[in-house]
Amino acid sequence: MDQSANADQFLVEQIRAGGESAWRQLIDRYSGRLLAFARTRTGALSDAEDLVQDTFVGFLQSLVHFDPSRSLETYLFTILRYKLYDLLRQRKMATVAGPEDSPDWWDQVMPDSPETPSGFAVQREAQLQQERLLADLLRQLIHELRDRGAFDDLQVIELVFYAGKRNIDIAELLDVDQKAVAGVKFRAIQKLQGYLSQRDPSAVACLEDDSADVTVARVWREQRLTCLKRSTLGSYLLGVLDEPWRSYTQFHVDVVGCPMCVANLADLEAEEDVRTPADAERMFQSSVGFLRTSKGE
Repeated sequence: MDQSANADQFLVEQIRAGGESAWRQLIDRYSGRLLAFARTRTGALSDAEDLVQDTFVGFLQSLVHFDPSRSLETYLFTILRYKLYDLLRQRKMATVAGPEDSPDWWDQVMPDSPETPSGFAVQREAQLQQERLLADLLRQLIHELRDRGAFDDLQVIELVFYAGKRNIDIAELLDVDQKAVAGVKFRAIQKLQGYLSQRDPSAVACLEDDSADVTVARVWREQRLTCLKRSTLGSYLLGVLDEPWRSYTQFHVDVVGCPMCVANLADLEAEEDVRTPADAERMFQSSVGFLRTSKGE
């Protein structure tokens, strides 16, 4: 677990204990990047601010169910996307993809469903275990490529697994031979299959079946396996990031268009335009009551 994840885990523990200072820190840490993301999809600052405010309230309301092994940033963005989808649906605006994983997954069990909540919970836990396994093995593959400086191969598999691009499209985007793309893809899948067969042979199917509950694409997106640290993005903005990281960062932001990193970059580029200390304070004051209520005050 990196330093940022450790800091997030500490904040969540303090917030669960009713710590208002920790709640303020969480808002300070994430309000800018959430606003940057929301503004690109609503166009109106007031709508974006309301959505982010609702996101923080939604986080407090679902805090008891939050799994600390998950990325806090990913969890907040998931709630925000859910709120955004609901807003656009209500206004009958341009459609967007619905949330891939509602933060309130336990509500998916309908009252008239033959599935029991306990049965659903068992299935969900098995799915989470498979997701964690696949995420671990994907990280192993990604770190191996990074360690030996194979960023060209990493770009290929990111477009394959994360973006779902076809070989011919990847070859055109990266200006490489299509056979080379196929070779990189084949070797990556073979390596992942080898990893999985050693750990859990039953999970190999998720590499081949896009309709499976657990897929490489979904795990890659939700676990943010190639998302960049804010310090890396900051160095990129300042023009002091060395190769090959500079080229890879440009690829990840401009070609892949990772929404998390794009939002983080926008926050870093125009933090004063997106968020002011007064904005963060207003969000804190209007949400802290939910924190106090959750502690029975």
